[in-house]
Amino acid sequence: MAWEEVLAQNGYRVTAPRRAILLVLQGATQPLTPEEILAQARQLHPSLGLVTVYRTLDVLNALELVRCAHRDRACHGFLPATQGHHHVIICQKCHRAVEFPGDEDLEGLFRRIEEQTGYRVCDHLLQLAGLCPACQKEEAIEPYPLEEKI
Repeated sequence: MAWEEVLAQNGYRVTAPRRAILLVLQGATQPLTPEEILAQARQLHPSLGLVTVYRTLDVLNALELVRCAHRDRACHGFLPATQGHHHVIICQKCHRAVEFPGDEDLEGLFRRIEEQTGYRVCDHLLQLAGLCPACQKEEAIEPYPLEEKI
């Protein structure tokens, strides 16, 4: 289902500012901060404000149309979300992000944690970091140091 349909079905208007934000997020390959979303969306809707970006992100997050991801220096970045339960893995070098499915394998871990701590696990946030295939290839090809000319 399209984002616009989900917004409309939940009583939200699809305004020009929201459409600009949606277009930016739909093209995101790495988590974007609200400020980065604003900068890109202003190219589509010049009068867009940061408050509108934050409010729209709150709505999209509540409707599970985006997911929040942790970034090295900026704690909140946002990515388009797919339906169902997914997690994110982010490349530590190029910051490209990819979703991977579910929590079915985590149930055993949750039980052990509950037994060890006495807590009841109600929710979780799992995000992994690593190197994407392209960055792994780059690291494998280390250039030779330049020789000093005498």
